[in-house]
Amino acid sequence: MGKSETIAIIGAGIAGLAAGCYAQMNGYETHIFELHDIPGGLCTAWERKDYIFDGCIHYLFGSGPGQPFYSMWEELGAMQNRPMLNHDQLLQIWGQDGRTLTVYSDPDRLEAEISALSPADARLARELAEGVRRFTAFDMTVMYTKPRSLMQPFDYAQLGQQMLPFVLPLIKFGMTPARRYAARFQDPFLREAVARMFGWPEMPMMAGMQLLAYMHNGNAGFPAGGSLAFARALEQRYLALGGRISYKAQVEQILVEHDRAVGVRLYNDEVHHADVIISAADGRGTLFHMLDGRYVNARLRKLYTGDLPLQSMMQISLGVNRDLHDHPHWITYLLAAPMLIAGREHSDISVQHYSFDPSLAPAGKSAMTVLLKSDYDYWQRIYGRRLYDTEQLQVADQLLDLIEQHHPGIRGHVEVTDVATPVSFERYTGNWQGSTCGWLLTPRTMRLMIEGLPKTLPGLRNLYLAGQWVEPGGSVTLAAASGRNAVQLICAADGRHFASSTPALHL
Repeated sequence: MGKSETIAIIGAGIAGLAAGCYAQMNGYETHIFELHDIPGGLCTAWERKDYIFDGCIHYLFGSGPGQPFYSMWEELGAMQNRPMLNHDQLLQIWGQDGRTLTVYSDPDRLEAEISALSPADARLARELAEGVRRFTAFDMTVMYTKPRSLMQPFDYAQLGQQMLPFVLPLIKFGMTPARRYAARFQDPFLREAVARMFGWPEMPMMAGMQLLAYMHNGNAGFPAGGSLAFARALEQRYLALGGRISYKAQVEQILVEHDRAVGVRLYNDEVHHADVIISAADGRGTLFHMLDGRYVNARLRKLYTGDLPLQSMMQISLGVNRDLHDHPHWITYLLAAPMLIAGREHSDISVQHYSFDPSLAPAGKSAMTVLLKSDYDYWQRIYGRRLYDTEQLQVADQLLDLIEQHHPGIRGHVEVTDVATPVSFERYTGNWQGSTCGWLLTPRTMRLMIEGLPKTLPGLRNLYLAGQWVEPGGSVTLAAASGRNAVQLICAADGRHFASSTPALHL
């Protein structure tokens, strides 16, 4: 079999752009096909009047020089001339009793904070802080530097050697959700707050500790300019390497001859042939629509038809004529009674603002967002009817009532309101049920995160998969790493030495 020369890439999200960059670095001729008219996929933002509402990055693994994943972002042109904005706390949690838990990234401050709130829980505070301290030395890249195909079983022995210092924390925290760990606290407020200290109660404690550890190391910052500007940096790197992108070019079918992927057909009936196809698009769409389910084994079918939780979200964004930089950038409010929003009850509401990045709003003003889990079916049933728009406005109004309680008078300062539902995310990115991070990271999906999923399909040659659906956990960093790994597999199949390079810094 001859060596590959051309690669067609489906999707200009972070995984597709990364795959394109690394393929160009290794001498392949590539062409990316993207359904939207901008790059980034889910790594995006949108402008409303003078405000930019960020729809993705809260913290970027690999943002710190010399830290894990930083060199990958340098190779992709994302770090050059881009300041990283770091926080010393992940979020605050405000209770109904007037107490507040500040989730510091510094384990010493976190331990002191929890112990002061409840001296009776000082032992658990010390245990939690020690877990964060341990993970400050954890190099997450050990799980993602070696690509795995369907025919390459996961090498537990090799991973075990590299992760030996973390065996005890893994055993203690790896499969324990935050809600279960929180139940061990004696203080009622801490039982509620610790369950939400990483964003959602099902978050595995190990993942949360690792997040705080990376923040403490300066390796989980926010890229100045936001998610879309970050994605455009990868787009420019890809184009500078000689790659091509076709926007508004949605792939309808992956073309197969004799169980070998040979090209793509677009919805406008254009056909583009290539030696290799990389799908960095929605996983379910790739398997069951672009390939008509012909190369799905029992394991893959179970993943996509089982009951693994999805990360279907809605985002309510507000542009307010008020400077909030003196307020915590992320607050979770514990509610006295569940709040029914879009057919789903919520016992807490998280509000974020982006005043720490002045490029996202006019001077003296702020962009605010609220992210809520929301059922795709609820919105799909009313999509296309006037009720859909009415319900969006009602949701925004409900949340403004809550925000008004903590920021009196802010309702009168709102200059623009925007609501994106799971249907919005699906329409603009193609992701199944508008899931913003693939499968929700829980103890059930933690094993998938550690193992990864196949980058190839049984019985089909010359097709490789990349993106959040093959790297559960859903982060921008893992999406880029999966694009890199797909090209490593292609190079290995072609007998090429995988190479990478870093662009020159232009001052």
